[in-house]
Amino acid sequence: MSRVAYYPGCSLHGTARELESSFVGTAVKLGVDLVEIPGWECCGNTAAHATNRLLATALPANEMAKVKDDMGLERVAVPCAACFARFMATNHEVEDADTAHDVAQVVGRPYAGGVGVLNLVDFYHDEVGLEALEAKAVRPFAGLKVAAYYGCLLTRPPKITLAEDPEYPTHMDEVLETLGCEPVEWTFKTDCCGASLALCEQAVVVELVRKIIVNARACGAQAIACACPLCQVNLDSRQGDIKKTDPSWIDVPIVYLSQFVGRAIGVGAADLGLKKHMVAAEALLA
Repeated sequence: MSRVAYYPGCSLHGTARELESSFVGTAVKLGVDLVEIPGWECCGNTAAHATNRLLATALPANEMAKVKDDMGLERVAVPCAACFARFMATNHEVEDADTAHDVAQVVGRPYAGGVGVLNLVDFYHDEVGLEALEAKAVRPFAGLKVAAYYGCLLTRPPKITLAEDPEYPTHMDEVLETLGCEPVEWTFKTDCCGASLALCEQAVVVELVRKIIVNARACGAQAIACACPLCQVNLDSRQGDIKKTDPSWIDVPIVYLSQFVGRAIGVGAADLGLKKHMVAAEALLA
């Protein structure tokens, strides 16, 4: 059994509890020992990096210093895409010696990088591996057509995320295919959903969401897989707004990658958390 540090972040203990329960549930089934970082604190997203660059770097550095020095581990699983982006940005920033020195003054000890950061896709594709994942699939899908939606933060900017392909990534597609799904080829897999603009420019977000879902459906997708709490809530909840002006709208379920994995490897319904979705997903994944 491999041991990996685990940083849930604020969303997974709040609005995205189904992401945490499904992710942790799959880790248990897959034989990965997730060790939650003791006394973890917010990574600073989104306010910190918009107001104080040093603090925005120091907050994730403090967590990764715990992983490296206190826990003696080399990798940390960070399922939230926004948190992942901040952790990766910190690893990039502390490559500069002056920045690393300033961060150490804030944190109280040095952190100059060295901790690997796994997002949701990396965890299944790289940490677990496709062969091991396939071997654990006791309830594989029978060709369910799924659009793999990466959004902005898993792939860009590529010099920070180290994404395998920032424009047309395929690792989530490969995970879904391993589970028996049929990933569709589509245009909007890395387009922005509007993110936190939902708080102040809802009309903008509704239109971005509409374009993403229309393209996925036009390419044959029966569902969209995502790996970001904010993407999930935008794509899931804004379909209700779209239907107010478009009565012909056909809903498309927005499902976390961990929920697809969990269903395929036998994680229980309570941990999958499909009942939390605004657009019903239980029947499609049954």
